[in-house]
Amino acid sequence: MSFFEQLKFDGQGLIPAIIQEQKSGRVLMMAWMNRESLETTIRTGKTHFWSRSRQKFWMKGESSGHTQAVKNIAFDCDGDTLLIQVEQVGAACHEGYQSCFFRSLEPDGAAFKTTEAQLLTPEQIYGKK
Repeated sequence: MSFFEQLKFDGQGLIPAIIQEQKSGRVLMMAWMNRESLETTIRTGKTHFWSRSRQKFWMKGESSGHTQAVKNIAFDCDGDTLLIQVEQVGAACHEGYQSCFFRSLEPDGAAFKTTEAQLLTPEQIYGKK
């Protein structure tokens, strides 16, 4: 059975992809992939995704230059989630943080805190908006 035959894409033809920094093990982001974006990721060695909100194919870093070099692609036991290990160049988060998971819930459950320093502002990444 081929790699793609092992995967379970949802009704929209998408599969969640967890992106992890290979060296540190830090989870950087989660994004959706369709077969085309996964094939392009495999072919180019750079992560490509499907944006559900914009309904378009995109390469991570296409506008910011903050790209992800793919080091390993794995899938879970159910075949319904990908784990892609990368070497991250720059910030993974569009808000300028190393990881999209830069906020954590406070112990009381009522508030959250920012858990890492912002590397760049969105304006520094993308220019004036």
